[in-house]
Amino acid sequence: MWLAFLALVLLLLAFDLGILHRRSRAIGVRESLALSAGYILVALAFGAWVWSSLGPEAGLNYLTGFFVEKSLAMDNVFVIAMILGYFAIPRQYHHLVLFWGILGVIVLRAIMIGLGAALIAEFHWVLYLFGAFLIVTGAKMLLFASHEKASLGGNPVLRLLQRRLRVTDRLHGERFFVRLPDPETGRPLLWATPLFLALVLIELADLVFAVDSVPAVFAITQDPFVVYTSNIFAILGLRALYFALAAMIHRFRYLKYALALVLLFIGNKIFLAELVGKIPPLVSLSVTLGLFAGGVLFSLWRTSRDNERTAPSSEHRGQPLRSQR
Repeated sequence: MWLAFLALVLLLLAFDLGILHRRSRAIGVRESLALSAGYILVALAFGAWVWSSLGPEAGLNYLTGFFVEKSLAMDNVFVIAMILGYFAIPRQYHHLVLFWGILGVIVLRAIMIGLGAALIAEFHWVLYLFGAFLIVTGAKMLLFASHEKASLGGNPVLRLLQRRLRVTDRLHGERFFVRLPDPETGRPLLWATPLFLALVLIELADLVFAVDSVPAVFAITQDPFVVYTSNIFAILGLRALYFALAAMIHRFRYLKYALALVLLFIGNKIFLAELVGKIPPLVSLSVTLGLFAGGVLFSLWRTSRDNERTAPSSEHRGQPLRSQR
């Protein structure tokens, strides 16, 4: 099953980059939604295979882990859009950066999930640490979501890279590194481009988000195969959905509150299992989907009302504004 999963992921990546996006170009919302739907269908088909091969409980745990990771990773999309916007990366290069970012995610998540599985197998109480961490993270997100102001200007990793690397002041197509003459000696040297800095920060952002999402899936199941496959399929599909989400980020302004409730539920689920018994996988899946769908619908409804309030009234619409002295 591991070999089949890895072969499927490699096939998807080869088809994505080698056939669909062989040339760098901007991806529209319609194509983004169609590609994301294709990834979701593949992920659900793989979940059906897990269900038939490992049993209904493993199948439900896979689906729950998939939707938990999918919902939590949506917050990562907003950070990725901010990073690409900060470096003024043209839209036709976004897919290239995200593709190489996926390869890094596959390796980083494998390391983190492997370490997490080994720790839980050796020290079961680590699972309760994961639960407490999720509760604290969810509470902080719920209380301070409206006060967060993301900024890259003072990012220590970015400043370190700019000090340690020779970085060009402009892009050089889709290249991460270029050879340019030294301004003083004229000798050709290797320079990093802003595209490489964007890739490093995106990988770092995913590492930060994995600190939340990996314990959340371990709180659902401790099967490394289910944890890893649900993580990777959710991320593969979300990167495809990025281009549609990035175009309507402002419509998901209140989604963070739903994500906080998901973390609180998953974290408390570990401790409730000791008090009232193990929560059925179907209940976990239903609660997760309900919170996520509720967050999406509430965000769309609330931002629509906010836009109506800020729009000019009908009596002034179409009339020139009077100058004020």
